Amino acid sequence: MDVIRVDAHSPDATVIARAAELLRAGKLVAFPTETVYGLGANALDPAAIERIFVAKGRPSYNPLIVHVANADGARAVAAEWPEHADLLAAAFWPGPLTIVVPKRPEVPDSVTAGLGSVAVRVPSHPVALALIAAAGVPVAAPSANRSMMLSPTSAQHVATSLDGAVDLILDAGATTVGIESTVVDLTAEKPRLLRPGMITATQIERVVGPIVAVTSVTGEEARPSPGMLDRHYSPRARLVLVDAKDVADVVRRERAQGANVEALVVASRDHGSPMPRDAADYAACLYERLHALDHAGVDVVVVEQVPDTAEWAGIRDRLERAAQR
Repeated sequence: MDVIRVDAHSPDATVIARAAELLRAGKLVAFPTETVYGLGANALDPAAIERIFVAKGRPSYNPLIVHVANADGARAVAAEWPEHADLLAAAFWPGPLTIVVPKRPEVPDSVTAGLGSVAVRVPSHPVALALIAAAGVPVAAPSANRSMMLSPTSAQHVATSLDGAVDLILDAGATTVGIESTVVDLTAEKPRLLRPGMITATQIERVVGPIVAVTSVTGEEARPSPGMLDRHYSPRARLVLVDAKDVADVVRRERAQGANVEALVVASRDHGSPMPRDAADYAACLYERLHALDHAGVDVVVVEQVPDTAEWAGIRDRLERAAQR
């Protein structure tokens, strides 16, 4: 497994060309996006897509996001491109928004969990955009980690999680957004929010009008979007999500049982390690902090519940899923 350092703003064209050649040859390339590091493969190559699922241990009913260089690239994999898609693309692309639309037959069913829709986005990270443009193919790229585990925000996180399963890692340093993209489904009568993120429901509604709540999916039924498994984004340590008033008591209880415990707090700063009070800053460092605690051998991470507002919805979603056991 090769790891090559690239400049996050002006990646070396020779390195990008090598990575693009690997993608066209059916190999796996991990690369940074603004959200997390992705595990990329040619989205139109079924054998390459199978390598993603094997490397991650990912269930077949959990679809992949297809990354493209621009809105024209999205239209190339979409059987229909509704007006709302144009509006959302104009407002938020490049950026951390994924749009679900009907798919063309050329997109393998393995990419979409057998559904007739495809999730697509244009990332804003210069390395990701350069790689997709050089490859000349749409790039399917879930987070570059074992399925259901903590997403990577650095190349080292990728190497630790997927050692030996990736042909090349492009290391451009830490990601900036820090959690996965917002996902909006445009295949129903009204837009549906399938996964919250740092582009909020309020922002989306300003562009397309009212959106409806996500419909829960359970068991092995195909998910219309990534990020809809009950348990997801989980560190090795057991994550316990509690109200601010309960942090100190839960930490004492866990330590009394012999656990190595750390707490991540916003309001109750006397009882743990402080996290940012701003939602964007919190998201940007959350996975990095959890990775560091895993590396330090912490057994239990007690996390103070974050505010129940639109700005924090994506973070609440990640924490609640990470706390599932």
